[in-house]
Amino acid sequence: MTALADVVAFACLLAGAALCLTAGLGLVRFPDVLSRMHAGTKPQVLGVLLVMVGAAIRLDGWANAWMLLLVAAFQMLTAPVSAHLISRVAYRRRHVRRDLLLVDEFAGTGHQDRVYEGDEPGDAPPENPAVRPGG
Repeated sequence: MTALADVVAFACLLAGAALCLTAGLGLVRFPDVLSRMHAGTKPQVLGVLLVMVGAAIRLDGWANAWMLLLVAAFQMLTAPVSAHLISRVAYRRRHVRRDLLLVDEFAGTGHQDRVYEGDEPGDAPPENPAVRPGG
């Protein structure tokens, strides 16, 4: 291993750890589900990829590199899908601060119930209290 490779590996590991730390701090700091979901997926995926690159540079052998590549591929495949599903459920359950949304593509689509506008729990109060369910 050359000194240049060690420096590059150290820089990748340090940057990846810093991004993973910012993702964790964003999960604690941000106010709503969508912001937390964004903070938990975007910098975390890049942080894990940088850690994998740094580890691949530092470790010897193709077996280690292929294992790290497999971990990185699974991370890139599962993080966006889970973030999409979390945001979709949060929107439907009205756990989203709609005042923070810049664009709400689902508002006013006409495909919603008159009273309940999502698949919220049965004991949730309706958004329009003048209209009663079943009446």
